[in-house]
Amino acid sequence: MIEEKIREQIIALIKREVVPAVGCTEPMAVALCVSRATEALGCRPEKITVLLSANILKNAMGVGIPGTGMIGLPIAIALGAIIGKSEYQLEVLKDVTPEAIEQGKQYIDEGRINIQLKQGDCDKLYVEILCEGGGHHSTAIISGSHTRFVRVTRDDEVLLDQQGGKSCDGNEGDIALNLRLVYDFAMQAPLDEISFILETRDYNLKAAQESIKGNYGHCLGKTMERPLSHGIFGNTIFSRILSKTALATDARMGGALIPVMSNSGSGNQGICATNPVAVYAMENENTEEELIRALTLSHLTAIYIKQSLGKLSALCGCVVASIGSSCGITYLMGGSFERICYAVKNMIANLTGMICDGAKPSCALKIASGVSTALLSAVLAMEGRHVTSAEGIIDDDVDRSIRNLTIIGADAMCTTDQMVLDIMTGKK
Repeated sequence: MIEEKIREQIIALIKREVVPAVGCTEPMAVALCVSRATEALGCRPEKITVLLSANILKNAMGVGIPGTGMIGLPIAIALGAIIGKSEYQLEVLKDVTPEAIEQGKQYIDEGRINIQLKQGDCDKLYVEILCEGGGHHSTAIISGSHTRFVRVTRDDEVLLDQQGGKSCDGNEGDIALNLRLVYDFAMQAPLDEISFILETRDYNLKAAQESIKGNYGHCLGKTMERPLSHGIFGNTIFSRILSKTALATDARMGGALIPVMSNSGSGNQGICATNPVAVYAMENENTEEELIRALTLSHLTAIYIKQSLGKLSALCGCVVASIGSSCGITYLMGGSFERICYAVKNMIANLTGMICDGAKPSCALKIASGVSTALLSAVLAMEGRHVTSAEGIIDDDVDRSIRNLTIIGADAMCTTDQMVLDIMTGKK
């Protein structure tokens, strides 16, 4: 049995990384930072200057902003100043109203917002807000994770300064995970300590159900549920897993005012780590305990991979979350730790290199690809088959295989990341 102190550290890590969010987390982080700077200023800003890292800019350009029917950063920034509350964290805009949207549109039309790429070295996840109004000025900076404020000022008064602290994605004292520890925790932790993970099912399957009521994004989830798709894919466990996952993603990327449970700062990753596992458990008639342990395994695997990959990278987050869901599904199929390792290797051999070209409605397509691979990898693993160390980047050691994946995503794909941003910002 894992000792209590280690269990407490892992539980604290999960509870920090698996949290509710409304809308894409990158524009929500920007809106959150604007709200904090506005609160420090003490009045509605007359001018807002926004300095963003390339990865934040990439992920916030083309995504719907919840409840607004609008796309992109300007409306998120305006609403952050008008109705945002920093205490809501990634649900910062949940109080949006039609009146606030009209005020936000006017705010944009008046040219009060200036968005720039942050120059020089900064974290891949970096938001800096400069507000001016009423003869005063304020700043707020988020760095390292979507809700981590490192500096807040009003005029010459420093209200918060943690810029000298740890600047990476984790917190001091975070436990260093490996897949064996992830598995042992998910299998051994007392149920009353981890049953909170069922909230991910409640949030993210509800998001899928709510999505049916509208036409969000490219309607991939609804398309998967139509007769034509049933004629191609069948009305199967496979098709229902894909549709329930895509539905929630459609709604989130399309700007629905529907909260989801995120993972490592990404709502899409939270959906992808949850819905395939939850739907499979229902279809396979697994017990609630098995579902709790499978969801814990899925979410904690994604958190583990993100420890070395980072919150934002050139690698599509669905790769990470789909690895987690493949582990959870393999367990629900009756798979041992060995079979789960096989599934991970199959996933890495297949999906490595899928680029992130920003948050947007078509993310549902990539997530559907990831979930399809998760199921394929799990089935193959249960047959005792896996990609071997003689092939590509796979190593005999599963943790080294994961590290090979994250090195490529975090380091080797940096040039790709810059090229993607250049293409996105250079469109006419």
